[in-house]
Amino acid sequence: MTLTPGQRRLLFVLGPVVLGVGDTFISVAPLTALERSLSVAAGLVLIARLRMPVATLLATLPGAYMGSAWLAGLIALYTVSRLRPGRLLLTVCALLVIAANFLPNPMEAAEVHDRATDLVRLESVLGSPIAAIALGRAVALRGELATRLRELTEGRAREDRLLADHVLATERAQLAREMHDVVAHQVSLISLQAGALRMSTTDPASRETADTIRTLSVRTLEELRHMVGVLRASGGGPVERRPQPRLSDLPRLIAESTLDVDTDIDYQECASCPEGVERAAFRIVQEALTNVRKHAPGAKVRIRLRCAGRELRVEIRNAAAAPGSAPLDLPSGGHGLIGLSERVHLLGGFFSAGPDAAGGFLVSASIPMTTG
Repeated sequence: MTLTPGQRRLLFVLGPVVLGVGDTFISVAPLTALERSLSVAAGLVLIARLRMPVATLLATLPGAYMGSAWLAGLIALYTVSRLRPGRLLLTVCALLVIAANFLPNPMEAAEVHDRATDLVRLESVLGSPIAAIALGRAVALRGELATRLRELTEGRAREDRLLADHVLATERAQLAREMHDVVAHQVSLISLQAGALRMSTTDPASRETADTIRTLSVRTLEELRHMVGVLRASGGGPVERRPQPRLSDLPRLIAESTLDVDTDIDYQECASCPEGVERAAFRIVQEALTNVRKHAPGAKVRIRLRCAGRELRVEIRNAAAAPGSAPLDLPSGGHGLIGLSERVHLLGGFFSAGPDAAGGFLVSASIPMTTG
């Protein structure tokens, strides 16, 4: 038979009361009306033990001393031990229960002597209160441990949620960098090709089309800048996984850039680089070429990749813009170099970017090859 929570609660409250009252009728010694009344009263007051444990214990002492409320006193002492764990309080309460059960009524020296020499009685009088206190403390500690365990479980769940949020934020930041690197590079290529078409054609319709393409490219990059900011701050849906670029894709990237590029890359030497390192190096070169097209059109570019020891060193240096050339009027959200710096630092490397003494611009990075 399964009890409902209400039935269990009623049993928990009234069960000790029934036991305390019933124990007073087991005594074989004859009791007066007063002694019987005090004994029954000691059992009945147990109904208030959870709200007033100490007062309940004191109310059971007359019945334990003058009557036969032995079990009621122990139940009250157990409740005090479970709800009021102070050492001094438990010591005083235990002594009161021991005295009520040990001292005779009426008080006679001969009876006191007889009880003091009865080892079985002494063991019962001393052992029962100690057992009640020990049981009460054990139940209280079990409840405290259950509470601690529940708090630890909830704390671990919160930590797991925070870790998941952190991982999600990191993934969003990585997606933002990838989107900026890929889309900005391609759109700037479109804008560059449109500009070249506008300058080389004499057909008015073609020139108008080229202007439209260039305008749309600029607008697209403006939208991209806002989208990158939003993506860094909020989550997105599932992202399709595509093959990521490697160093072997650099020739295609350089050819598409239409820039005057001088390369010093040992592809065979760099073939042992982990995939993450290769991808970071590719993104550095891609962003550097995009910035050259935007800020220094016509400038000569030198790309150098070398494996030195256990790290890959990447260096992209461009000269000043060609005389008479105007920088492309393309928006910049400032995420490119910041994203590259974050990527390289996450791989345990070093990244720097800034003007050089010759009026050009230098982007350099050192990436440990032990990172995959």
